[in-house]
Formats: sequence, C-alpha cells, structure tokens
Amino acid sequence: MPPVQSHEIMRAYRAKKDGDRIPVNDKYHILGFISSGTYGRVYKAQAKDANGNIVATGPSAGVYAIKKFKPDKEGEVITYTGISQSACREIALNREMRHENVIVLREVMLEDKSIFMVFEYAEHDFLQIIHHHSQTLHQAILLPVLKSFMYQLLNGLLYLHNSHILHRDLKPANILVTAARPMPATSTGGVVPITEGGVVKIGDLGLARLCRSPLQPLFSGDKVVVTIWYRAPELLLGARHYTKAIDCWAVGCIFAELLALRPIFKGEEAKLDAKKNVPFQRDQLTKIFDVLGTPTEQQWPGLTSMPEYKNFLMCERQENKFSQWYRQRSRNPDSGFDLMCQLFEYDPARRLDARGALSHWWFQEEPIPTANAFAHLPDGVSYPLRRVTQDEAPLTNAPPALTAGHGADSRPGSSSYLINRMTGAAGPVPGHQPARKKSRME
Repeated sequence: MPPVQSHEIMRAYRAKKDGDRIPVNDKYHILGFISSGTYGRVYKAQAKDANGNIVATGPSAGVYAIKKFKPDKEGEVITYTGISQSACREIALNREMRHENVIVLREVMLEDKSIFMVFEYAEHDFLQIIHHHSQTLHQAILLPVLKSFMYQLLNGLLYLHNSHILHRDLKPANILVTAARPMPATSTGGVVPITEGGVVKIGDLGLARLCRSPLQPLFSGDKVVVTIWYRAPELLLGARHYTKAIDCWAVGCIFAELLALRPIFKGEEAKLDAKKNVPFQRDQLTKIFDVLGTPTEQQWPGLTSMPEYKNFLMCERQENKFSQWYRQRSRNPDSGFDLMCQLFEYDPARRLDARGALSHWWFQEEPIPTANAFAHLPDGVSYPLRRVTQDEAPLTNAPPALTAGHGADSRPGSSSYLINRMTGAAGPVPGHQPARKKSRME
C-alpha cells in the first residue's frame, strides 16, 4: 500500500474513533470545581444517561470526581505530546486496583487532546477530619473511629503491597473516607435508615511504583519520594534502595497525627538547589530524633553506610522521648503505643509491615474496628462535606492556566488542598501541609 494512502486511512480511522467518543459533558453533569494543582484540575460530577438526564438509580448513579490532566508546557507554550509517562503509570495502576479500601477508577476518557480520569467520589479525607477536630470541635477523634480508620488504612495498604505496589506518598490528605448516605429504596418504597459510609479509601497513586519482586528492593531513580513530614529516615539519609517499609513509616506518622491532631514530625523542607540536587534534610531528621531519639548502629544495622551518614554525625544526639510524647497526647491503652513504636522502627528490615500491624493486639481489644468508621459517632454528629465552587473554566475548554504549586495551603502536597486527593478535595485549609515535590522523572 502506498505511504500516502496508508496515511489517509490512518487519519480516517482516527477521525472515526474521535467521532465515536462520547464527550465528557454529555456523559457527566459537572456540579462544580474541587481543586487545581500542578498536574491538573478536579471536578465533582454526576452521571447522565443517553438523554442527558441525571442517573438517579442503578450502578452508574451517584457522584464522581473527574481529574483532568494538565498538558505538557514548555516555557509559556502548551504542547500536546501524547499521554505523559506519569499519566500512563497512574492510569495503569488504578485500572488494576479492586479493593474496598483503595479508590476506584471508573473510566478514562479522551477528548480535545485531554485525559480525564473518573473516580468514585469521597466526601472526606483524614486531613479534613483532623482539621475539623483541631479547629472546630477542639477534641480528640473517638477511639473506635480512630481504630476503624487505622485498620481500614492498613487493610488497603496490605492489598497494595501484596500487589507489589509501593504507594510512596501516604499522608492524611491522600486517605479518603466516604460519607454516610441513604441506601437505595426498599421494595416497599421506604429508605433504609442505615447508611453506608465511613469507608477508608487510599487515593492518589500518582507517585506509586510497581516493585516486581517482593524480595528485591526498589532502586530509587526518583529524586524525591514521599512528602517530607511522612518521609522515612532511610530516605532522609539518602538510601538508594528502599522497600515497602517506607509506606509503613508513613502510616505511623498518620496514626500519630490522627491521635495528636497535628503532625508528629513537622520539619522544614530544604529545597533543591539550582542543579536539582537533593539537599540533606537536617531539620526533618532533627524533628524525628527529638521524639524517637538518635539511632545507633545497634538499633539500625547499616546506618554507618548510609550516603548521608557524615551529615548525620553532625546532628545533635537526642534521647528517646516517645513514651512521654504519647502519654501527653493520649489516654489510649499501651497497645496503641506499642503498635506505633513498631511502625517507627528505625531499621526498615525490622519495621512492622501492614500484615503484622493488622494482627496487632491493639485491634483485638475493645472497641473493635468497624467497616463503617462513623458507626460510633454520637447521634447528630457528622463531618462537613467537601467544598465545591463554580469554576470559571469549563471542563472541556482549552486547558486553563493551572496553579503550579500548593496555592494557599502550606502542607506537603496540598496543591490548594488539593489535587493530590485526585478523587475529590476540599477547599484550602490554612497552614496545614507543605507542597509535595515530584522528581524530574514524574
């Protein structure tokens, strides 16, 4: 076949495929804008039927979060170079995930050289809940709610690790929780008073990686992984190889934050230099040592061979004050302290994994974790719903200028609190979480 004819056939085929695609606005009714960030925008939407009516019943009914990827940009010029590597990776991993504690990707849509990922919607996240307790309620999260949150988080993490997936960016903002809502109508026409909700969902697999063999550590080709406050000490000391233990350290940080209603290791992140070299994160390590004490070679075999060991020696030695930290902030039983200690083990090889954590005796004691984490909330008590605004930029218009950072929020990975929760985000929470950094490979 002559090259020209082959080219024309391919053009015709592509035109037909484009014509067969259902536009996003024909399939979903956009309820409003959730958040924007470096990598795109997130919208809240409802499904529509072929006639354009909102789907009220059936498997397609409900609310969804649509993430629109930002196109590549060179200088001030927007370029369309196909699907980015990071988008391909995120889509591929999400397509394989099927677990009650991992956010569900419903579909991927292409339109006007844009990529849209449609996720199930979650009204809450751990960061929002922590902020509500610390700023509005001024009281701790109830123990049965806390235990249910932690059990479901670990259950989802075990699924990821059994699938040889490292999340690499676990933090409160990326842990979603479904809202309580009315169940479908009964055969008699009534609505079941019991609501389904309070289900924890691990979200944002944007930094996740496949570790093909569970026996081989993953080589760290990325400059930066895991938001600074939740970054394991082996990463802070420059480890070039790391394992699923980095996720378990982050879970320990989340556990402590749910308990204390503030980050346990709130360090200042040293920025990349002009040559994109990752600096030694002295302040973050100091915050860890202030609580857990300075590790020794006996505690952490291999410590002296870490790339940043020379810088480590310049840090002031500290005693372990973790027991004091815990008892000042919790009336929970000692079993909770023991679980947290094992998640904060300095030696990655001895750090408790997700399976071991789920078997810990803290979860065997009353109150027992429940599938609905909100089941033990007092009557009339609920968490505020996610804020949605009317965005000036239509979903499928030419790509708008996106905020290339974390906007009004200062917590790690916020991106205006936040695209990182790609299944739905709340409005800004002032002063809560510094911006997630991605490497040049992202």
